[in-house]
Amino acid sequence: MLQDRWGHDITTTSPEAVAAFNRAVVDLLEYRLSLGDQVKAMLAADGDCVMALCFRGYMMMQFGSTAVYGKVREVLEPAEARAGDATAREQLHVKALRSWLEGRVREARGHWEAIAISHPRDLLALRLHHFMSFWQGDRQALRDVPAGALAAADDDMPGYEFLLSMVAFGMEECGDYVRAEDYGRKSVAINSNDLWGIHAVAHVLEMQCRHGDGIDFLDQPYGTWSNCNPFKDHVWWHTALFALELGDYERVLDIYDREVQAGEAGFYLDVQNAASMLMRLKLCGVDVGGRWQPLAELAMKRKGDHVMPFTDAHFLLALVGASKGDGADSYRRSLAEFAKQDGVDAAEVTRDIGLSLANALCAYGEGRHGEAADTLFGIRHELAPLGGSHAQQDVFHQIMIDAAMTAGKADMARSLLNERTLLRPGSAWAPERLAALQRVA
Repeated sequence: MLQDRWGHDITTTSPEAVAAFNRAVVDLLEYRLSLGDQVKAMLAADGDCVMALCFRGYMMMQFGSTAVYGKVREVLEPAEARAGDATAREQLHVKALRSWLEGRVREARGHWEAIAISHPRDLLALRLHHFMSFWQGDRQALRDVPAGALAAADDDMPGYEFLLSMVAFGMEECGDYVRAEDYGRKSVAINSNDLWGIHAVAHVLEMQCRHGDGIDFLDQPYGTWSNCNPFKDHVWWHTALFALELGDYERVLDIYDREVQAGEAGFYLDVQNAASMLMRLKLCGVDVGGRWQPLAELAMKRKGDHVMPFTDAHFLLALVGASKGDGADSYRRSLAEFAKQDGVDAAEVTRDIGLSLANALCAYGEGRHGEAADTLFGIRHELAPLGGSHAQQDVFHQIMIDAAMTAGKADMARSLLNERTLLRPGSAWAPERLAALQRVA
């Protein structure tokens, strides 16, 4: 039996399939556009290879849309048929893909974690566990699982830097900023193409309100990372976020137009980046012109395509930002129908918290600011299961504060702004609004 670069048995007789698998793992971790070509090469070399079939399914699932589910089944079913002759590790990968496809993401994460425990060098399982822990808001798992694997690795292991960056981001989301920055910078020093490591450091700088440092750290010409998938646009989103905090709105709009705005395909991360940035600009009083309209059109096209609650919230945000009240209400009703599904993790999260957030966003868009403020205030500590980072979820806190101020809920707004000023020293957003409250008083 052949082995991959990390010493794992691969059930195939094709060295070409294994070589393509090795390249595909690195392409996945570096967000390379060439990933699809590597997966095709795997399947061309051995169409019966279980890991090749799983990799194809994993790649499709990361599109975050039910539109790909049929294509996932086309590889999952033959993988299941061949799993009896595969290794125990490969069988767990097949089970994880089935669980993921059917919406049982926590179950899929359990399979990947089991792989990580017995095979801590399986970077594919580790990254998928990390990826979906993030979208389920399990911040401790983001840190703990790669931390356990890191102890079994050394700096000679291929892809060691990717373990460092996973640990770094997990530490950042758990508030361990000093060690997070250290691990993140080490990962980038090893591999300047480790976007997840760059991303982890950017998050540290954002949470510590080191906006000037963030601008310097992410300083790069437009078009950088052009051979990478849309995750590169999220790194640009961070660049724009630092510029926003510094009040450089012209640069924010320029970055938005060049690197952040969502394409016609409406990839979920692009929509999140775009809707979030436009709403932040709106809350700063910046006229964004007609930039909301394309996002609103994407939102209506994707109504009923519910996979990630965090994405749903941003589609709603786009409709609210574009003042499409009927569209927002229609999208909310679609979410209510989705929430009735049993055995689907995303439906459960939508039922438990997503619908409350949707109601608040619709109320905000319709000018019922007091209702929006009260609803958001009631759920503000319960948003983690929606997925996304602290930095990404912050837009909902900003909306809550704006709604409270607009509704004349001065005590609520003042309390929230005082809290924000203490926790995010160095950010001008809260002090400016506190001063505005004082002027009114």
